[in-house]
Amino acid sequence: MPPPAATATELRPAFDALMAHAAGLPNDDLLARMIVSQAAGQGALPPGLGLFGPDYVALLARHFPDAAPPAPSDRPAFDPGGMPERDDLLALLLDHVAGRDDSERRVAEIVVVACMGGDHLWQDLGLWNRADLSRLMNGNFPALAAKNDRDMKWKKFLYRQICEREGIHVCPAPACQVCVDYAKCFGPEN
Repeated sequence: MPPPAATATELRPAFDALMAHAAGLPNDDLLARMIVSQAAGQGALPPGLGLFGPDYVALLARHFPDAAPPAPSDRPAFDPGGMPERDDLLALLLDHVAGRDDSERRVAEIVVVACMGGDHLWQDLGLWNRADLSRLMNGNFPALAAKNDRDMKWKKFLYRQICEREGIHVCPAPACQVCVDYAKCFGPEN
């Protein structure tokens, strides 16, 4: 049986230490949460938050200059070949970036990699709650986030958006309100 996941309270000291070096840029807080969660063995992100070496080093240098981030837990590297929808997901997110900070592209790449995880997207990212993910989506991809006006789970929402782009209708009912899976797709996380 795996050890219990660290709570936000337990992660707070590492988070505070990293944030002491934050550059004051958009996404500093959310990236710090992902980094310390990953170091504690939480989430589904591979080393470097799923970014390739130089991109992760550049992200750290930009958002947390002079910081010594916690060492990530031992995990296998990300294999983009194992995710055939990667390019579609990335294109969807990049088509909706806010355009306020250079980190939005890196955040999009991290979100795409986290979509390979088996839990809710906020958990796979190593965020501390669903509100963190909503803040990430609204801050980095506001036009896309605005389309999620029914509070659909984010991972399901992203995949549904890809299907709609391709003209694939995944819900067998004529409208989501009468779909048998409505309760699984909408509403609060448990």
